[in-house]
Amino acid sequence: MPDRPEIVCICGSARFVDEMRAVNRDLTFAGVIVVAPAEADELLTDEQKTTLGALHLRKIDLADRVLVVNPGGYIGESTSREIAYAHAAGKPISFTDPV
Repeated sequence: MPDRPEIVCICGSARFVDEMRAVNRDLTFAGVIVVAPAEADELLTDEQKTTLGALHLRKIDLADRVLVVNPGGYIGESTSREIAYAHAAGKPISFTDPV
């Protein structure tokens, strides 16, 4: 294992929580540090959504690269915003499915 493992930030729609968990597990077992979207079991307020969205951008800042979990090529509004942010920050971006 290298001195500092790669850090990957997972992005994707909350509808793909199971897929993101699987990607998180696979990357972690491969020796990667994974930062991922927060999960909530209840409906979030608009304030909570705003806070979590801003926090996820900071997670992108920490990452060496971004992996978008996008089954079927789906990319929603929030994920599009995160991709644009990562692109502007010069982060390499890859996708689990073709876009």
